[in-house]
Amino acid sequence: MNSFSLQNFGCRVNQAEAFSWAEAFQRRGLRLEANPGQGDLVVVNTCTLTGRADRDVKRFIRKVVRENPAARLVVTGCLVERARQELEAMAGVWRFIPNSQKENLPELVLGPAPTDKPVRPLTEVQPFRARALLKIQDGCDFRCTFCIIPSVRGRSSSLPPETVVHRLRQLTAGGFQEVVLTGIHLCSYGQDLRPKTGLPELLGRIEQAGLPLRLRLSSLDPRSLDEPMIEAATSSPAVCPHFHLSLQHGSQRLLQRMGRKGGSAAYSRILGFLRERSPQAALGADIIVGFPGETEADFEETREFLARSPLTYLHVFSYSPRPGTPAASRPQVSPLLKKERAAALRRISAAKNTAFGRRFLGREMEAVVIKKSKGGLHLLTANYLSLTAPANGRGSVSPVKVLISEEAGGGLRGEVLS
Repeated sequence: MNSFSLQNFGCRVNQAEAFSWAEAFQRRGLRLEANPGQGDLVVVNTCTLTGRADRDVKRFIRKVVRENPAARLVVTGCLVERARQELEAMAGVWRFIPNSQKENLPELVLGPAPTDKPVRPLTEVQPFRARALLKIQDGCDFRCTFCIIPSVRGRSSSLPPETVVHRLRQLTAGGFQEVVLTGIHLCSYGQDLRPKTGLPELLGRIEQAGLPLRLRLSSLDPRSLDEPMIEAATSSPAVCPHFHLSLQHGSQRLLQRMGRKGGSAAYSRILGFLRERSPQAALGADIIVGFPGETEADFEETREFLARSPLTYLHVFSYSPRPGTPAASRPQVSPLLKKERAAALRRISAAKNTAFGRRFLGREMEAVVIKKSKGGLHLLTANYLSLTAPANGRGSVSPVKVLISEEAGGGLRGEVLS
């Protein structure tokens, strides 16, 4: 077995898991195959958050079996937990690995690491991504009526702080300047550990380590986002000014039907405090449209809340019934109405994102190089501005200083200064 490929579906946690596997495979001498359907070993990390995710996973598996029948096809992830029998009925899968064994996936599919040859150091491994991802928490103890994830991921569990710091040291030594800290419910970090700890304490430990990197936090739950946590995240010089919240809706009535505490007034206070503490931060949110029972008044309440909020972008999802969840058995909103409402919110998101980017025209900012292509360098600033710049013979070494010079093709362009 000489090469491997990875195909991820779903969340940043899945991406972080695949990042870790890629590192382990490459340290053993396997070559990363850029085409996700090729490779002697093909690992599919599945998602079952929506019906579309289920369909995409099955379509990809059938494609690999058809186009690369000699591959050892490994399927893992949340769809395996929810519908393993459905997947087992599909021909061509070599091995299924449950979520509970994901941490040991490289050993399970390749056997114990050889002891008769040195392990390749991180600095010699071709990075799987320009930025590293590190899963520091998994699982969820909440029971939102729309969500299948607690059933397939289990209860919240966290990496000990010393393990997180050790892993960050390794990634820094491997040349990464940015690490995304991920979790299914990141705000629950440390509550399962003994003694208990939390995200603010972890950020303090990381600061004390003095590592030359910047951190980006994945999705934060407003139900658990109190002022001390906001204070810690916004005051830390290591944390990027970019905060993404799982708001889900702006209607108090719909949030109660979702099994979530809160409402637009509570959300406004949280977003206002974030904006006050971090004036240049990108503020994003997950929003569900078409939840069972969503009326025109519920949607209008959400639309107005989002329009006047300091949010700079939205991730809009049409509700998808998940078997076994309470909301799946309730009367459903029509697909056409979901589509119309999602489009309306995405227009708000586009306008907000454009307005946010325009605030930084003519500014010099630091950015990391995400990738290099024929079109030049693709860059990402700490506050989540995505832009392109001419390469002008430069490599992909990060970070760089960039002048954000113009809008172009619906995005931003800049000039690398150093």
